[in-house]
Amino acid sequence: MPAALSTVLLLICSNLFMTFAWYAHLKHGQTKPWLLMVFMSWGIALFEYLLMVPANRIGFQVFSLAQLKIMQEVIALSVFIPFAVLYMKEPFNWNYVWAAACMVGAVFFMFRA
Repeated sequence: MPAALSTVLLLICSNLFMTFAWYAHLKHGQTKPWLLMVFMSWGIALFEYLLMVPANRIGFQVFSLAQLKIMQEVIALSVFIPFAVLYMKEPFNWNYVWAAACMVGAVFFMFRA
């Protein structure tokens, strides 16, 4: 599998774990002790790191550090919006669209030759 594709797929999976580690406790953990939620989030985040570290190591072979970072941010937003709307039941907000448009601009500037 090409390094660029491996990087993107690993970062998508990594961001799924990251998003759940950061925000899922807001839906299911409000009545539980915060320290318990910290340890649960750390447990989920372990899987994020198990995917993110190889993704960045593979990706650094074909992308610059800045390109890896902006790619991660775009993927994070792409994962977060469906998570917020579908899992957390937040109403869709047009600000998501505007944020995505700004990210398209960031990608343009980071990846232009």
